[in-house]
Amino acid sequence: MNLEERIELATALFKEGYNCSQSVVAAFADLYGFTREQALKMGASFGGGIGRMRQTCGAACGLFLVAGLETGCTDGKSREGKEANYKLVQELAREFEKRNGSLICSELLGLSKNAPTPTTPEARTAEYYKKRPCVKMVEEAARIWVEYLQKKTI
Repeated sequence: MNLEERIELATALFKEGYNCSQSVVAAFADLYGFTREQALKMGASFGGGIGRMRQTCGAACGLFLVAGLETGCTDGKSREGKEANYKLVQELAREFEKRNGSLICSELLGLSKNAPTPTTPEARTAEYYKKRPCVKMVEEAARIWVEYLQKKTI
């Protein structure tokens, strides 16, 4: 599968019913030795702006999860390793925000600050997709990661 097809896979996974974070992580998981099932579990808690609390966009969280798989530090004492990962995550966050206007789920959805956040996800209907920019957020997060990987190999 080429990198461009991974963008399509991420959006297809979202349309199958997976949350935004799961969709991004699962589209790239095999590149890092993870199965789709592992990736879906890894990203499960970050949908809906982290547990549907409408905080950091789940698609962005998925992007940050794959960044950790790529550059995450495995030595707790390595300040340089942590710094490299944090630098990448901050760059990715800036790019996501530049393209989408925010990193915050509730802002991307146009919800008021006092909007209720029930735990039950909404049914994925045609109306759901019309009123939510989530497919676009998943696509943009996957595209940002593809662009990063393409630059890295040049």
